[in-house]
Amino acid sequence: MKKKLPRGTGLAGALIVLIIAASLISPHFLNPINILNVLRQVALYGILGIGMTFVILTKGIDLSVGSIVALVGVTGAVLMEQGMPIPLMVLICIAIGALVGCVNGFGISFFRIPAFIMTLGCMVMVRGFALMIADGGTVNPGKLADSFFVLGGGYILGVPTPIYVFAIVCIIAAVVLSLTPFGRAIYAVGSNEEAARLSGINVPLVIFSVYIICGVLAALSGLIFLSRLSVGDPNSGLGLELEAITIAVIGGTSLFGGEGTVLGTMGGAMVLAIIANILNLAGVSPFSQQVVKGAIIVLAVLLEAGRKARR
Repeated sequence: MKKKLPRGTGLAGALIVLIIAASLISPHFLNPINILNVLRQVALYGILGIGMTFVILTKGIDLSVGSIVALVGVTGAVLMEQGMPIPLMVLICIAIGALVGCVNGFGISFFRIPAFIMTLGCMVMVRGFALMIADGGTVNPGKLADSFFVLGGGYILGVPTPIYVFAIVCIIAAVVLSLTPFGRAIYAVGSNEEAARLSGINVPLVIFSVYIICGVLAALSGLIFLSRLSVGDPNSGLGLELEAITIAVIGGTSLFGGEGTVLGTMGGAMVLAIIANILNLAGVSPFSQQVVKGAIIVLAVLLEAGRKARR
């Protein structure tokens, strides 16, 4: 009888192979500064990936996260330009992410609109709001307050701050998914919605909640981008929804719902960040990088579909 390898073995093996390959391709890969840059990328995209993991676990998808990043960026920049206190600005931006999540969740859970259609509509609408607020250009709030700049561009004990934020998000997400009734309900809804309903789980409320979580984490990511770039750009975040989906799927989250872990998503974020770093170090053009990333998405989905079909 064949012995099954522990879950995540393939991902861990892929990470080791990628690190070895990156070290051979470029001697700069293992440079401490480059490693910190890779980890910063892991944090920026990983936060979005965690939010997407919650949604995909319920068999859903959220295409609006990239637009939320853009809307939060320009809104935060405008509010800072007008002199609003940083804590209030942060709360408003997080509330914007939660509001978009509410709209998505309401349409999907209570009106049974397919997640792809609902979030696609929100993606376009939210991007439009971002362009309106910024009047099609960029918003420069001037010199950022040190307390805000540290969120995306600063360091604590020599480690980029976004890494700490990502670690906190991962710990909270892992506790919610593994140790709470809400987490178990998410897995149950994704595995079999009808069975979950018959067992007393409020399915619409669970689905509604995961889109709010995804929206809030997208807003947090938008604040980190704004802090790092020091400018609100309505065209930022383009394609981030695909990055988030890829991270979750590479990390083992099933597009068919009910399977996935926070640890896997962390690994998926590392895989994508290392590949992007290898391509940069190898001097591959940004256009060619899009081709490679697209191929990774297709490959990840095909592998997932094949794994599902073998069951």
